[in-house]
Amino acid sequence: MRCCLNSPDGRKLLIEATFIQAKTDGVAVLEIGEVVWGLGEFFDNDIGKLIYAFHDANSRIAPKVELRLQIGLSRHCPINYLQDCLKHFWGRKEFYSIELYGDELAQPIENFIPVYEKAAENGLVLKAHVGEWGTAQDIVTAVKALHLDEAQHGIAAVEDVVDFLVENNIRLNITPSSNVLLGRVPDMADHPIAQLYRKGVNVTINSDDVLIFDSDVSKEYLRLYRSGCLTTEELDDIRLNGLK
Repeated sequence: MRCCLNSPDGRKLLIEATFIQAKTDGVAVLEIGEVVWGLGEFFDNDIGKLIYAFHDANSRIAPKVELRLQIGLSRHCPINYLQDCLKHFWGRKEFYSIELYGDELAQPIENFIPVYEKAAENGLVLKAHVGEWGTAQDIVTAVKALHLDEAQHGIAAVEDVVDFLVENNIRLNITPSSNVLLGRVPDMADHPIAQLYRKGVNVTINSDDVLIFDSDVSKEYLRLYRSGCLTTEELDDIRLNGLK
């Protein structure tokens, strides 16, 4: 199965499965994309073929779901390599956002400044994984260096940079189950999303790696409610804010 999924046909199956899950889960807006190295690995370096794979699955499987295509970057890749890959993506109006993921300590966040300056020129929403394993100050550094609009995870912010996030209207896209299962949070009831939300931080609730964490967005909401972490009113407010 691993070999199949790591092939062009397998990649298309994963894309289709994502739309099936989104439709089943009642998702209204789906932000999804491909890592830049996947263009050569799965789509013959044909950006049109990559874009078509997502839009075709969207129209066939879940036409009522709004698709927002995202460009994915790995912290583990050399900057020159990423810049070379991104030549195929720049100028394409189909893409909505760019995201940096992977080990927060792989290389200094400042290395990615040229990439994010170019992304900003292309009108993309700027995101990066930060503050899951790193510190609260790492979040501030990343936001200032890359001019981020949103931070993926960012749960370390609860330590002492909540005011910074509120003042700069930085959204945190949080994945509660993965935070718990990876040992970053002791249990769902004590997840810092509650403190962050109640202190005025713009937060959203998300799922992460469904095959690993056995979760979708609905399950995340249900787990937060059943644990007593957030009330139904708070969860609904987060849901509505996430659609804006």
